[in-house]
Amino acid sequence: MGSAVKATGVVVSAALAGVGALHAVWAVTPWPLRTPEEFADTVVGTGDGVPPAAACLAVAGLLGSAAYLVGAEAGVLPPVGPRRLRRAGVRAVSGVMLARGIGGLAVFGNLVERSERFRRLDTRYYSPFCLALAAGAAVVAGAGGE
Repeated sequence: MGSAVKATGVVVSAALAGVGALHAVWAVTPWPLRTPEEFADTVVGTGDGVPPAAACLAVAGLLGSAAYLVGAEAGVLPPVGPRRLRRAGVRAVSGVMLARGIGGLAVFGNLVERSERFRRLDTRYYSPFCLALAAGAAVVAGAGGE
């Protein structure tokens, strides 16, 4: 596997792990925001506060699994299980991130009502970040096993 693919795997895996850790933190606090209401406006775009702890932890677990799959397929984490399942997992990660990136741009504010602050942040940061993660995971999936 080429060094560029490994570097991509490190960056994507670390980003997924970081976002997963942030979701785990949100199970108990709205940090780095000050109040649950500010969190709802900034991160969710609707509602009165932080989503239920179980939902935050479920997303954290999925993002942690995604981070592992990308890192293992890129050859920077120890592989477990059949290669074809890891590669399929990384393709799924790419697909989910692509769907969130495109979906965020197409849906939030158009078909699903969200706060103005959330829509602005989603257009500038959240959706482009998801699209970048999708592209990086696709690179790793496409080069896996080389």
